[in-house]
Amino acid sequence: MLELTTTRHNELIDPFFHAWGWEIPVYLFLGGLVAGMMIISGYFLFSGRYKETDCSCYYLPRLSFIFLSLGMLALFLDLEHKQYVWRLYTTFRVTSPMSWGSWILILVYPVLIANMLLRLPETTKQKIPLLKKISDKMNSSHNLIRNIGVINMFLGAMLGMYTGILLSSLGARPLWSTSILWLLFLMSGLSGAAAFVHLIAKNVYERELLAKADNGFLIIELFVIMLMIIGLVVSTQVHKEAAMLLLSGRYAAVFWVFVIFIGILIPLLLQLLAVNHKIHHTPLAPILVITGGIILRFVIVYAGEYSHWFIVK
Repeated sequence: MLELTTTRHNELIDPFFHAWGWEIPVYLFLGGLVAGMMIISGYFLFSGRYKETDCSCYYLPRLSFIFLSLGMLALFLDLEHKQYVWRLYTTFRVTSPMSWGSWILILVYPVLIANMLLRLPETTKQKIPLLKKISDKMNSSHNLIRNIGVINMFLGAMLGMYTGILLSSLGARPLWSTSILWLLFLMSGLSGAAAFVHLIAKNVYERELLAKADNGFLIIELFVIMLMIIGLVVSTQVHKEAAMLLLSGRYAAVFWVFVIFIGILIPLLLQLLAVNHKIHHTPLAPILVITGGIILRFVIVYAGEYSHWFIVK
């Protein structure tokens, strides 16, 4: 991470080349995306949509497993002392966000595997009869499937909130020092997941439902961003200067153009027209939402790194 003091070297660094590089924003985005996908998949299991053969709850766990593993790889690449990463999983510290995150991830993988076992490929059933027997047993219990759905939603929410808490716990950066960052990342993760499932869903009803849900998530996300900025502006001078990085400073152009307009307002307008049958559903809207979600993480991470507790005259 950057040093607390602002040097001339800091001022010459391009906004998109910082000490943390690309790994942490990518990890936060993929973690938030997986969190949202777990919540959506869990809701479909809980609500009984798993009875539909083309329910996305059957292929989302596999995609979540892949995306989360890629996110973990990005995080691993960013670690300075990679040989000691195993120590995070040998102890638990209540006051450590990293410890919470590590153990949440330990629990997420088995739940994703349990979800995957509900619908196995035919080739897997033939080659591994034991997995077929476990899958058949699980599918015979409606309550078990609903419970798997509830656990998916709960752990998904925990994972989504953790991605924001991880940054806000680092008090050395004024921009991250806000109690609402967890809600922003959770809503952004839900929005990105709804957009992604809307983009790939095979079921027309699910696409309609997730487009409507995404509209709600985008509105809440916009409201949370507004509250976060207001909270920073009315706080101390260093918090105000941190907010100015997004409002009118070096990150303002990227923030307003790619996060607010391209990532939220334009897809919100397109999806509102689509769900009201004014225009046909278009893949452009979910693609813009996902793009905005990625850039939001880069902006928050890099602007947060650049913010500091010293007032520069």
